[in-house]
Amino acid sequence: MKDKIIVSLENVEKWYGDNHVVKNMNMEIAEGEFLTLLGPSGCGKTTTLRMISGFESQTSGSIKVEGESVEKKEPYQRDVNTVFQNYALFPNMNVFDNVAYGLKVKKVPKAEIKERVDEMLKLVELDGFGKRRIDQMSGGQKQRVAIARALINRPKVLLLDEPLGALDLKLRKQMQIELKRLQKKLNITFVYVTHDQEEALTMSDRIAIINQGVLEQIDEPRKIYEKPKTKFVAGFIGESNILDVVALEDMGDGVLKVGSEAGNGLVKTENYKSGDTFSISVRPEHMMFSKEPMEGFSLRGIVKDTIYVGNLIKMMVQLNNGDEIKINRFNAEDLAEIGDKVYLYWHLNKCVAVENQSRSIVDTDTVRDLGGDWNEAEK
Repeated sequence: MKDKIIVSLENVEKWYGDNHVVKNMNMEIAEGEFLTLLGPSGCGKTTTLRMISGFESQTSGSIKVEGESVEKKEPYQRDVNTVFQNYALFPNMNVFDNVAYGLKVKKVPKAEIKERVDEMLKLVELDGFGKRRIDQMSGGQKQRVAIARALINRPKVLLLDEPLGALDLKLRKQMQIELKRLQKKLNITFVYVTHDQEEALTMSDRIAIINQGVLEQIDEPRKIYEKPKTKFVAGFIGESNILDVVALEDMGDGVLKVGSEAGNGLVKTENYKSGDTFSISVRPEHMMFSKEPMEGFSLRGIVKDTIYVGNLIKMMVQLNNGDEIKINRFNAEDLAEIGDKVYLYWHLNKCVAVENQSRSIVDTDTVRDLGGDWNEAEK
């Protein structure tokens, strides 16, 4: 990364007794970047955020802000501020006093306080709300107040711990757009925690996927979606058809013939060779089907269901081994009928070979090449 590094984590570990919460975390966050920490509940993302803020101390490793270790600094001594899901506003103060609180603590002159608070309220689209009581504000307005209060001290980094989690869907989507606009306008580094995949894809410059305390992948949203590096990332971000496979034969030009319990297929990869076990990921929109087998592919199944979800239609295909494959199309005319027998395939540039950490693959001897006719395959 060529940009200036504003936050760095080096070999950071966190233990709570015998519970290993964060495992050898290494990460660099650029100045002016919107980075999202994404993962399931309990994966360690909030703990990572709290270690950056100083509310938690790391068990080992180094955390630096602008190249300086913050290990011995209290939260108020670090040039970072945090926005929480529950707002953490003072109910006995009005909007102006909530936003001004940090400046008053620092004994900033009154004239400057008024100027900066007014500017910040205008920035978060709360101009004219200074005298409003907190209990008279909506959820979205309260979150804007919390963000304004966190930004008023002009921190180098703003940490946001699921700040939109308490809002309804419509308001949450609106606030996503506003937060991204605000971040770009101020050019402040945002580190954002969420378990919402769509939220992460919509707002982030980069996404850090965390699973059981391990940083699985950190990359741009498009690369996370189109080029996942691990089986977990492929399955966690969006929908994906994932098959555990063994490489059966090198077909040349980086193409491997792979076998699964449900049949064979082709994948182009430079990371694996014949005999290796790994997984392959094909997004539902890229899964193809036909009435006749395609060269190099022997995956087949029966259409079990079609589901209309508004902007697209999902077709569910049950493979011979009982696994289910999802196919997404925008037009009903592009789908088969329930009960139809279909062959499945994909274009080589739409299939990704990913690391299978669990190594959940059948023994090579049990991988079947399901050639021949339907009756033979169903025996």
